[in-house]
Amino acid sequence: MNKLETVQIDLGDRSYSILIGDDIFSRTDVDFSCVNGRVAVIVTNETVAPLYGLNLIGLLKKHFALIFAVHLPDGEMYKNFDSLEIIYDALIKNACDRQTVIFALGGGVIGDMAGFVAATYMRGIPFVQVPTTLLSQVDSSVGGKTGINHPLGKNMIGAFYQPKMVLCDTTTLKTLPDRELSAGLAEVIKYGPIADMEFMAWLEGSMDLLRQKDPKALAHAIKRSCEIKAWVVSQDERESGLRAILNFGHTFGHAIEAGMGYGVWLHGEGVAAGMVMAAELSLGLGLVDESFVQRLRSLIARAGLPVVGPVLDAKDNAGRYLELMQVDKKSEAGEIRYIVIDGPGKARLQKAPESLVRDVINRCCKA
Repeated sequence: MNKLETVQIDLGDRSYSILIGDDIFSRTDVDFSCVNGRVAVIVTNETVAPLYGLNLIGLLKKHFALIFAVHLPDGEMYKNFDSLEIIYDALIKNACDRQTVIFALGGGVIGDMAGFVAATYMRGIPFVQVPTTLLSQVDSSVGGKTGINHPLGKNMIGAFYQPKMVLCDTTTLKTLPDRELSAGLAEVIKYGPIADMEFMAWLEGSMDLLRQKDPKALAHAIKRSCEIKAWVVSQDERESGLRAILNFGHTFGHAIEAGMGYGVWLHGEGVAAGMVMAAELSLGLGLVDESFVQRLRSLIARAGLPVVGPVLDAKDNAGRYLELMQVDKKSEAGEIRYIVIDGPGKARLQKAPESLVRDVINRCCKA
């Protein structure tokens, strides 16, 4: 059993550690002193619960007097108010108080919802992220973004609320379907163009190993992704500036998710096609050259991800994208702002001419 790797999120009194390793559920070196409590509530879904629910209970039983689980339906389409109600009902019926700790066991959907409940139940109780997908291990479990989708926009209702710790058990990725693994690789790939071209080069050389779920390759990808996100979040916790670069490809990607119907395209699939569009937009603005765009497109395709977006409206596809992108947290005074690559390894937030955006969308989509 390998030593646990640790990445620190430095946020003053809200600082916490990300622990990365294999077979975390069976380890004895996990320190829970940061979450002293009486009751542990495991929020999970119907897919993950049979795989890892009992394992997590085994890890927690020495630390909590009472442990119970709340099982939700599995899927992005259930990231809504109805699912929140299920969790709130369970907490209230079991008389949970501020000595309760929520453990979010699952992917990004579970982490976002459990975190939002933790932020709002009794005006805030502690929670721990236990991500079981690659996407959640490298992105959504880190940084304190929580929330749910609204039919008119993704993640429009939520709160910034930091976990007390994050437990990334790489062993859980063994049961991850190939499509879900590829979706997670989209969030890994984004860190190269926005912050670390050496990491992008490593990904190009290691993509086959990553898709084969090689433990060492995955552990390195997770750690480096978390290090980059930790660096960004420690400087801009509430996305007032720098943190927005973590949404590279997401403005277009969220439009794809909402336009297709949540769950039709996985989040990472939307982000993948969105990164190609954002790179093409950067090319159109004169910030990168064609070789960079082709390099990124090739890496995304090798990860088993789409490099072409779907047509959302046969009559005015670009107009439909623009309509959906208006409902974006990065919009300012009704104007859409995009994450563009300001030269390889750097990114920034800026506006772009609508005519150029329309051209990019039309060239990057097909029915």
